[in-house]
Amino acid sequence: MIVNADSAQLYRDLPILSAAPSAADRGRAEHRLFGTLDGARAGSAADWAELAKRAIEEVHGYGKMPILEGGTGLYLRTLINGIAPIPAIDAAVRREVRAADVATNRARLRTLDSAAAARLNPADTLRIARALEVVLSTGKTLGAWQSERRGGIGEAIALRPLVLLPPRDWLYARCDERFAAMIEAGAVAEVETLLARRLDPRLPVMRAIGAREIAALLNGAIDRAEAIARGSQATRNYAKRQYTWFTHQPPADWPRFNAPLDIPAALELLAPSA
Repeated sequence: MIVNADSAQLYRDLPILSAAPSAADRGRAEHRLFGTLDGARAGSAADWAELAKRAIEEVHGYGKMPILEGGTGLYLRTLINGIAPIPAIDAAVRREVRAADVATNRARLRTLDSAAAARLNPADTLRIARALEVVLSTGKTLGAWQSERRGGIGEAIALRPLVLLPPRDWLYARCDERFAAMIEAGAVAEVETLLARRLDPRLPVMRAIGAREIAALLNGAIDRAEAIARGSQATRNYAKRQYTWFTHQPPADWPRFNAPLDIPAALELLAPSA
């Protein structure tokens, strides 16, 4: 059974734009946690980890092996290592922080949590806001909370990890092919339907890779060719960030597969030793 570990594919609103498994894929094996949440809900890594734990327990109960697949490293790390027990953020603090611009929040963060301010990208609005609201609401820095991770299942399961790191030129070419294919397959209509719901633009589903570029096409700001070019670039940029994360973050003893993607060859790395 396949268990989703991709944050975009967790939502049901954009199956084409998130490259969710097709009906044919689902016919070959049971799939869990794909299209599970409505886009109006802001799911978190902790939410997904709880859903994944239940799915894994159910699959084990059937005597089968769950295969987690997906590129959301934070989700996988939360499931395996646990999550910081950060209390709920005070609503007034959250409103104050989210109403301020990123420069103001970063200036405050430098005073209250200099380590986070130095670590985070100055333009990373969401992460800067998160670090600031945590220290304001709890009196304790995000880093301090994260040193107390709880609830991970890494010690309780037999894990056979595999990190796919194909050649970058091969990967980027696939990114370009994929975005153009999504446009042909109906991604524009998906985004049009999503925009009609008038959801909060800060919701995860509204920030899906390619959604902004297709929205600009629908609004007449750019033409189809420019939307494809920008969407392809956004996809490559995200793939580059994922590539860097999976190169350095997982443990050094996790096997890496570096050739152009060949599933049978990659799976040989997971075979038990003789």
